[in-house]
Amino acid sequence: MSSVMLEIEHLTKRYGEHVAVDDLSLSAKRGDILGFVGPNGAGKTTTIQVLVGLLRPTSGAARIAGLDCVRDTRAVRQRIGFMPDTFAGYDNMRVSEYLDFFAAAFGIQRQRRAAALDKALELAGAAHMRDLYTQALSHGMKQRVSLARALLHEPEMLILDEPTNGLDPVARVEMREAIVKLAKAGKTVLVTSHILPELASICTEIAIITRGRLRAHGSLSEITRQVRQVRRFEVILLNAKQAEAAQRVLREQFAGTGQVVWSQAEGLMRVETSADDAVLAAALAALVQAGVPVLQFREMQIGLEDAFLALLQEQPAAVAAGEV
Repeated sequence: MSSVMLEIEHLTKRYGEHVAVDDLSLSAKRGDILGFVGPNGAGKTTTIQVLVGLLRPTSGAARIAGLDCVRDTRAVRQRIGFMPDTFAGYDNMRVSEYLDFFAAAFGIQRQRRAAALDKALELAGAAHMRDLYTQALSHGMKQRVSLARALLHEPEMLILDEPTNGLDPVARVEMREAIVKLAKAGKTVLVTSHILPELASICTEIAIITRGRLRAHGSLSEITRQVRQVRRFEVILLNAKQAEAAQRVLREQFAGTGQVVWSQAEGLMRVETSADDAVLAAALAALVQAGVPVLQFREMQIGLEDAFLALLQEQPAAVAAGEV
């Protein structure tokens, strides 16, 4: 069995002159949690519609578990569980009845449905809701039931569109824990969210898309390296009285490539530079050679939100250059 669950290769979708998805390629392995990030209109929904068989691409291909999302739509749908960003409910139905209806739609035999419902409700953390009416559910409870619905047929991959949208802090934590638990059980999860710190905390990989194009793909640390133009460091000295000497050394080392600022209140020095690792190593060696003992010389990591904003800020320049 291949370890690759999702494969998207040169996927393009056009609507006349408008390009919704532009030569998109990415992949995910079994057990991965792939965060799919982009502003409104970036192409996320179009990509998801192709994956679930609701839309034909103009060109390119998408495969799930080795099955083509266009040619093998019926088989693909048996292998994915889709949780949309809105709850499609029916009034005057208990949760168990609601899920039984969808279990029948999935083709689960009647004698197996009770066990399938129990398992899906347990995995989604919604077992206590089975006898409640759907119209009486809170938003957070509806999200749990939606997740249970997506799990009924034991799919190999889950596509979750904004699963934590509108949830209170406790419900968001519970939903994140449920997603991680499902990934540990071997399911591949593609999840979209506008709450970027949440994705950073649970995703094994992140794909950032803007204007239909993939701008960055990889782990959080890999993405920050891809988008970072300026690196930030904090330098803590053994003796704060040597701050002036340290500034002089570092300014000489980073001349033309960065700036050095001493924060007396915090007792540390901040360096912003576009220099490479060789220059950084030389700067640290120069401090030691100048007799300035250093307690700590560490790079400050940027978060997913910073990386996302950095990519968005690049867009106007790319448009002006005719790149998008």
